[in-house]
Amino acid sequence: MLRLTELRLPLDHPEAALRPAIVKRLGIDDARLRRFTVFKRSHDARKKHAMVFIYTVDIELDDEAAVLARFADDHHVRPAPDTRYRAIGHAPADFYASDRPRPLVVGFGPCGIFAALILAQMGLRPIVLERGKEVRERTKDTWGLWRKGVLNPESNVQFGEGGAGTFSDGKLYSQISDPRHLTRKVLSEFVKAGAPEEILFVSKPHIGTFRLVGMVEKMRADIEALGGEIRFQQRVADVSIEDGRIRGVTLASGEQLRADHVVLALGHSARDTFAMLHQRGVFMEAKPFSIGFRIEHPQSLIDRARFGPNAGHPLLGAADYKLVHHAKNGRSVYSFCMCPGGTVVAATSEPMRVVTNGMSQYSRNERNANAGIVVGITPQDYVLDRDAAGPVNPLDGIAFQRRWESRAYELGGGDYEAPGQLVGDFIRAQASSQFGSVLPSYKPGVRLGDLASSLPAYAIEAIREALPAFDRQIKGFAMDDAVLTGVETRTSSPLRITRGKDHQSLNVAGLYPAGEGAGYAGGIMSAGVDGIEVAEAVGRSMLQLAPV
Repeated sequence: MLRLTELRLPLDHPEAALRPAIVKRLGIDDARLRRFTVFKRSHDARKKHAMVFIYTVDIELDDEAAVLARFADDHHVRPAPDTRYRAIGHAPADFYASDRPRPLVVGFGPCGIFAALILAQMGLRPIVLERGKEVRERTKDTWGLWRKGVLNPESNVQFGEGGAGTFSDGKLYSQISDPRHLTRKVLSEFVKAGAPEEILFVSKPHIGTFRLVGMVEKMRADIEALGGEIRFQQRVADVSIEDGRIRGVTLASGEQLRADHVVLALGHSARDTFAMLHQRGVFMEAKPFSIGFRIEHPQSLIDRARFGPNAGHPLLGAADYKLVHHAKNGRSVYSFCMCPGGTVVAATSEPMRVVTNGMSQYSRNERNANAGIVVGITPQDYVLDRDAAGPVNPLDGIAFQRRWESRAYELGGGDYEAPGQLVGDFIRAQASSQFGSVLPSYKPGVRLGDLASSLPAYAIEAIREALPAFDRQIKGFAMDDAVLTGVETRTSSPLRITRGKDHQSLNVAGLYPAGEGAGYAGGIMSAGVDGIEVAEAVGRSMLQLAPV
């Protein structure tokens, strides 16, 4: 099989045009082309009046060697890589005939789902411990906050089956290095669970919340059918460590589970669990993350700016963007988790705090576009923010987040409404009192005012400078009545539970920190890939296999 890249066709080309384009590009007779599949489809919007689709296709030909020889100097024609996933091993049927403990997976977000799935596919019958509820019950609790202002601290946007990614845009792309094509394994399992097959080839695949719910349930059923066990509303309250090795966990109910292999697939908001692990001496360190606001524009404005006269084309969908600005005060401001045609959602997991995030459905057909506009911070900022001097504590980032989430709760009126401000007023440093053409989507609601005290002064200064700069890239970005909603604090984990080359904790053997909460992922795709790699490390240890 060969791979042909950079095959360009007009935006409105008929579906049947792909085959003759391949034949023409290779200079072969049509009869020699046995079959082809689209591996990737993206678009080039640099010339808005002449946009094109760019295809990467895998093709089977008669006499492929002759074609390769003819295109020896053309890097757009090469042998297609083998993207199939190969399991590293499988447990024998009598593996659990003795008193051998089963592996535990703590957390059932994207990382935990794929860790459990791979362990189950290896015959290792994992036990999953998820502090939240099943995804449909969790959805009801989440809507309870959005519609009624009632927070369930154990069942919300952050905690429950599917993890934080369930209430997001469902983006399925990442910039991680992937020499083993594990992202293909993630996408293939999602398609098997009910995702549209187009996620296998579109350049920026996404699913959306409603579809993710059913997919998560299907993957849970697959894990259980392979001998895995998923236990909901089971919060890990303590760990047992003996002579530098994990020996088990204690649940909030008091139940103790013996284990020699524990995957910590925690989300970035498992703050109480982080504190417990720190108290038990598990090595961790503070890491950078970002803070800021959500910004909302009419989606039509973004579409016109990105696609020009092609805005609204059904194959293009809702436009996205990615922006970066390096401010004069040394801070970097960038767009984060951009959600085309989506909504801003209440994402707190703790009482009397306000946290925002973005979410889209598969259709991306809501009126507004939203994204985080965030500022990078470092562990040294945590020290400057607190009253006490001294070295950085790994938990300082959590205290930093909590301070600004509590401030947002106060500015929003103390009932989970979020503080907001019009972009024009924010740039002019004056309070807002009335919405314009852009109505915010955040529920329970947005209370207009002045956001100047909702974040550190350096962050406010950097964002004020960045918005007009972004307007030069996307005309209308700094429109007066676009809306800023605060605050976005949980862009990533504020700490890293550091691990070695074998994916185990630096100082606790058998403990496998994984995914976003442990500081090793940043989205559904990278978390899923990390779950696969960590599960394989557990499998190598349990089955006594040589490292790959």
